[in-house]
Amino acid sequence: MDLLTMFLKGGVIMYAILLSSIIGVAVAIDKFILLHKSKVNVAAFMIKLRTLLKKHDVAGAIAFCNSEKTPAANIIKKGLKKIRFGHQRVKEALEDAGRQEISKLEKGLSTLATVAGIAPMLGFLGTVTGMVTAFQTIQDLMGAANPSDLAGGIWEALITTVFGLIVGIPAFAFYNFFTEKIKKLIADIEVISTDLIDIVEEASRIKKGNEDDDEISL
Repeated sequence: MDLLTMFLKGGVIMYAILLSSIIGVAVAIDKFILLHKSKVNVAAFMIKLRTLLKKHDVAGAIAFCNSEKTPAANIIKKGLKKIRFGHQRVKEALEDAGRQEISKLEKGLSTLATVAGIAPMLGFLGTVTGMVTAFQTIQDLMGAANPSDLAGGIWEALITTVFGLIVGIPAFAFYNFFTEKIKKLIADIEVISTDLIDIVEEASRIKKGNEDDDEISL
């Protein structure tokens, strides 16, 4: 028996399971593309950023972030635009931008988790309604039903559970996979943001020290 025939025998619940599978696949593809574009080489990124900032080339650092087009680069760019106001404003800008970028990264995860939970439940619902139909058959036959009268209805009812699990298990696996990838990416972003704050604070101390030296010499 081919998949189309099995699908049709599963009843109306199969359409709900199909819809949930389409949504799950769409979210998974979107997250794969997003996370692939969001990858950042922390060491290389910070070396380039430090080199530009040591030259006091803030404009160049912002241009570098624009060329990277990653969440980490977007966050750092927002901080660099506030660098002239001191490290506290930089820190606040990084925190605000970080919340926005993390929200973008996590978008769709709740949908994927919903698919992972609801698809098997829809399958169980289809099985239960199928079993109800089978018992109604027994009642209609006044208890004289033979196994062949019930077998077809029962296995057709179980099809929904099978398809529900086929959709739900991969959705749950992808949810955990994406969650771990996003956690790692957030950790990388925190490292980069902390390094930028350190660079700005160091520059502020050097500038203050130079000003103190000028006052002493006067």
